[in-house]
Amino acid sequence: MTRLSVEMLAADTVEPITSAGHAQLGIAVLAGIAVIVLLITKFKLHAFLSLTLGTLVLGAIAGAPLDKAIASFTTGLGTTVAGVGVLIALGAILGKMLADSGGADQIVDTILAKAGGRSMPWAMVLIASVIGLPLFFEVGVVLLIPVVLMVAKRGNYSLMRIGIPALAGLSVMHGLVPPHPGPLVAIDAVGADLGVTLALGVLVAIPTVIIAGPLFSRYAARWVDVPAPERMIPQRASEELKQRLPGFGPTLVTILLPVVLMLSKALVDIVIDDPENTVQRVFDVIGSPMIALLAAVLLGIFTLLGPAGFGKERISPLVEKGLAPIAGILLIVGAGGGFKQTLIDTGVGQMVLDISEDWSIPALLLAWLIAVAIRLATGSATVATVSAAGLVAPLAADMSTTHAALLVLAIGAGSLFFSHVNDAGFWLVKEYFGLNVGQTIKTWSVMETIISVVAGAVVLLLSLII
Repeated sequence: MTRLSVEMLAADTVEPITSAGHAQLGIAVLAGIAVIVLLITKFKLHAFLSLTLGTLVLGAIAGAPLDKAIASFTTGLGTTVAGVGVLIALGAILGKMLADSGGADQIVDTILAKAGGRSMPWAMVLIASVIGLPLFFEVGVVLLIPVVLMVAKRGNYSLMRIGIPALAGLSVMHGLVPPHPGPLVAIDAVGADLGVTLALGVLVAIPTVIIAGPLFSRYAARWVDVPAPERMIPQRASEELKQRLPGFGPTLVTILLPVVLMLSKALVDIVIDDPENTVQRVFDVIGSPMIALLAAVLLGIFTLLGPAGFGKERISPLVEKGLAPIAGILLIVGAGGGFKQTLIDTGVGQMVLDISEDWSIPALLLAWLIAVAIRLATGSATVATVSAAGLVAPLAADMSTTHAALLVLAIGAGSLFFSHVNDAGFWLVKEYFGLNVGQTIKTWSVMETIISVVAGAVVLLLSLII
């Protein structure tokens, strides 16, 4: 369903904090986004500060009183952090446990021991997809790229043939599958169901990662044929350290536990569909994102940290180290929520709704295009997701649960389009693989574009079927 219902939205809409017309609001939005883009790209200002200043510019040009614009921003920031902050924190803790215990190494070593030859690219995309579920993209890159380099060197494989599938697996998980920050924020902004979004995200991710990973890597290896840089190849782990790694089975169970719990909740909600039913109420609790991730973290203490020799005195420092790197992410996500709330309170959301009534363009395609534009301008998938979600949130007012989830995925797909020189991930990949700018564009940037286009196309196709 893509048509809009102004009447339904109007019933729930509060009085705007400004009386500006559509033209003034449109100029305000463009100016606000332009300020954000300029500060991030030209002046290299942190995205949190850029979003904050861009919000103030938006409010000022829209004619909103300064105190009300500030109140909207702080309200949106607080609501967003309250909604997704705990989930991001628990995901960061689980990722840190997985990395420091050696659980990620165990997953990698076990799968690689059973793969070889032509199956190696498929093994790499499987590893990246599994490891990428609980980890932030940058953490996943740091964990997996050394493995990619070792496999390419010792197995005499093309670096791009092995590396592109790994990067595709990480990127698809990052953009489409909660509990990653981008999808979580979009779910919160749009009011989508997390379990349904997770299930559909995995469904969209499968064909996307196959096309952008193992299949595209054949061509990427021909376009860019470079050896693994010797300076980046790590040494083999000692046998003593390998003996203390957590088991493959317990590690895999820990990683997949939150996914299983959240999917189970979504399935029970569909099958039973009775809020008073005891079974459904139980699954509503254990399948809630916070409880599911908390259960995985608690389980990880026994399945990951215990076998790795972590005593009680080491658990608290590990949690602190896991939380420290996400401060910037939380601030960016929160400021994005503030920007979104200001868009709504100034009447921009209603404006988008009013104007879109006469457009023939589907709402899902509109969401994808807006996310693409912001991604190209800012280089940040997270900024693109939170900004686009704020702009298109009104489109979900008359959508079914399924189509609201697809709207989130359309935004996530658009946020991954053509990573280039204004994206930190671009430079991370370039340096790890020892590429020049042109080679990075031919491989990484093209791969990101394929992910965005394929995922967007699959989302549109699903909207016609379900």
